[in-house]
This record gives sequence, C-alpha cells and structure tokens, in this order.
Amino acid sequence: MTYPSVIDYGLKKNKEYEKKLRPLNLIDNPTANSITTKEFEVKLRLYHNGGMLAGLMAGLTKELMFGVSYGGQNVIGQGKVEENQAPGVNLRYKMMHESVTTTNMYWPEIAIGFDSQGYGPFYPDSNRYQIKSKGFYVVVSQNVNVSIIKGIGFHGGVNYSLEDRNDTNEKDINFFCGINFNVDDHISLLWDYDFAINDNSNKSLGLGRGYMNAGVQWYFAPSFAIEFAFKNLLNNYRTASRDNNLTRELKIIYYQSLNFD
Repeated sequence: MTYPSVIDYGLKKNKEYEKKLRPLNLIDNPTANSITTKEFEVKLRLYHNGGMLAGLMAGLTKELMFGVSYGGQNVIGQGKVEENQAPGVNLRYKMMHESVTTTNMYWPEIAIGFDSQGYGPFYPDSNRYQIKSKGFYVVVSQNVNVSIIKGIGFHGGVNYSLEDRNDTNEKDINFFCGINFNVDDHISLLWDYDFAINDNSNKSLGLGRGYMNAGVQWYFAPSFAIEFAFKNLLNNYRTASRDNNLTRELKIIYYQSLNFD
C-alpha cells in the first residue's frame, strides 16, 4: 500500500500553486524539494551594485534536476558590466521522497547536489563570490501541514564549497538551515541561515556570525512570483561598513509544467 506525501494532507489539490508550497530554494539555501520531468523554473535575481543573476532549473527525471545560471554587476545602472567568471552549474538528485509509514512515522525527503553558483559580486583575486557557492551538499526537508496554516517546511543541510581565498585556505565543512511558512495559497515567508564556518578566519570576508536572511514570496499568478528579501541581517561582512552590511534583493520567478495530462 502506498502512503501519500506529508504535504498532501489538507493542502489544496491545485497543481498551479503546488511548487510554491515546496520551494526549490529558500533565499540562498537549497531544499530537498524538486521538480520533475517536463517542468522548469526560471529565476531572475536583482541585487546591489546593479547586479543581475539569471538562472534556469529543469527536471530531467522524477528525481534529477539540472540548472545553469549567469550574471554580473553593473548590468543595471552606470559603469562597465562586470561579468561573473563562469556560468553556475546546479545539479540535484532526490535520494528519498517524503513518506508516512504504517505506524505514522514521518520520513523526510533527502537530496544530494552540487551548486557552483555563489551570490553577490565575484572577487577574482580571492576566487570566490561574496556569498560562497554551496559546492557539494546534502539537504533534508520535512514539509508538514496543520489545519490553521497552509504548510510549513523545515530544511537543513551540510555542504563543502570549492571556493577558497588563497591566503586563508578555508575549506571547512559548512552547515545551513531554513524555514518556509505558507501564509496562504499565494504568500510565503522565508528564512534561512548559513553558518559560514568556511568563511570566518581573520582574513575572510565574514566575521564569524553567519549569514541570516529573511523574505516574502508572493505568487500573484499561477506561474509568476516575486520575492523580496533582506540579506545579511547579522552584519557579517568584514569589509563593509555597518550602514551597507544589510542588503536588499528582488527575485522574479516563473514556473511552468509541460505535462498537460
């Protein structure tokens, strides 16, 4: 006998909004959620200093996703456009799907992946982004629903970034976590935290506090969403003044399924 996913309990059977209730990423951190064959997501991220990052994520099989991204600074505004050093590559494989056993034990979903796309400016002399890419990672997600809310997801993982500042040699194992809280069928609150253990030495960009972000996502149409986020709430940048530590970002998200059955 097959048991349904946890998220199936009490949620509307509305395929148009299902992906919003199970986000592929929070603000910066990945989740174990996925899209399947003939589904794709396009995302445009606008950030400080005229920065723009565009990405495409597509489902190759029921468990496997592949994506690419590219961007740079000064794309909007004045000055010479500073492109990222290379396109980002994103690969994610779902090892285990969410399930409920006969004894009502909830099993989370687990995914492994690789993501070479960091966030913020890329610093060639340090061979890293302002926020390091996750690199290789494992992430666990548990999506639940109770009668008073539309759904809440808990996510946590461990990663090993390939980005490194030559004179710090910081290649520590790192941890991350986050939550998505679905207010209704259109609005979700997002929070995530990167412990940044691999970015906390005396010569690193980070001060050792980690990177905490919070935002809100609004699906104003079945396939379109906008997301606004406040980033670096703990003022973790060593090289920035307190006045410009906190940054704001805007995302435009388009999801589409080519499964017309």
